[in-house]
Amino acid sequence: MKLLFQILVFILSSIPAIANDNRPFVVIHKQGDHECHTFRIPAISVTNQGTLLAVYDMRYNSRRDLQGHMDIGLSRSTDGGKTWEAPRPIMDMGKYGGLPEDQNGCSDPNILVDKTTGEIFVSAVWTHGKPGTHQWRDKGSEPGLGLEQSSQFIVVKSTDDGRTWSEPENWTAKLKNPDWHLFAPAPGNGITLSDGKLVMPTQGRDANGVPFSNLMWSDDHGKNWILAQHARSNTTECAVVELEDGTLMLNMRDNRNRKDKSDSNGRAVSVTADLGKDWKVHSSDHQQLPEPVCMASLISHLLPDGRRVLFFSNPNHKSKRKNMTVQMSRDNGKTWSNKILLDKNGGAYSSLVIVNDRTLGILYESSRADLIFQTIDLGEFGL
Repeated sequence: MKLLFQILVFILSSIPAIANDNRPFVVIHKQGDHECHTFRIPAISVTNQGTLLAVYDMRYNSRRDLQGHMDIGLSRSTDGGKTWEAPRPIMDMGKYGGLPEDQNGCSDPNILVDKTTGEIFVSAVWTHGKPGTHQWRDKGSEPGLGLEQSSQFIVVKSTDDGRTWSEPENWTAKLKNPDWHLFAPAPGNGITLSDGKLVMPTQGRDANGVPFSNLMWSDDHGKNWILAQHARSNTTECAVVELEDGTLMLNMRDNRNRKDKSDSNGRAVSVTADLGKDWKVHSSDHQQLPEPVCMASLISHLLPDGRRVLFFSNPNHKSKRKNMTVQMSRDNGKTWSNKILLDKNGGAYSSLVIVNDRTLGILYESSRADLIFQTIDLGEFGL
């Protein structure tokens, strides 16, 4: 009877509801569903077979960040996001090292689909031990590579459209500078460049514990990775896109905005023409995209006529995580327009995806539920 009830609850939660603005949405998780207190930190991508893969933190006991009992979960949709398979953990460190599950938490997933091979990478940060800490503060993550010192860079892979996943691989030793306090994937999505290279946005804390944003890239389908120089200091979660001329844009959460609520409040934006050896501040830096210091999503889309447009989502507010908004740029991020407000009362972390040639999708933390999925016809942007 309990199993039948759980199945009924899941089916009902997957039926599209109607938002206040009459835009349909699908609930991925409401607090307490699936024996899990909270889902947070969404990331979404589409596979080469057209399947939508949504990943997120499954925070079993509370909403709080690491350290705690949490796994990286997955939901799959094969019908463009209308319905979703039940959530299931794909990265679970269990009671590793003899420590309880609440001292083996995984958080902040990034998903990257290799558009050449079809292989899918989901990365996250794992903290072992260190109860009561946070990887971004104090000794929550420290210089060194060992489990007892530093949070770890963990990856799982799928070669069958996200149906099954590998055991977790620990990439910390081959990626992290031992002098740094932290090196981690940035939550959201990685990309495949037009020449087949893979790029993943990343973040960390340097030898002095100061946050930074950067990226890493691979030209051998993820076997080896090269780290870029830091794009900016005192920034963290970031998103990357390829622009029309092949340069890369990194759009970053900026800690300076905690105090800056003036006209200069806004996302930090840098560009690189050499995969992160050198960075330049973009003209839209701190000018175009206000933020309350929160993760955001940025993706690009190639139109049938060869033009490339960018889409950006975040809580469009200088001090509160509300006004979840999607907007578009037709000029490589110099200016932004066609703003579509999705949730005036809420919205925090979000992740965008191109569902098909005419549809944009967004998975985000909402005032209506922990995580919801919505679609927007590209015609609403005038495309």
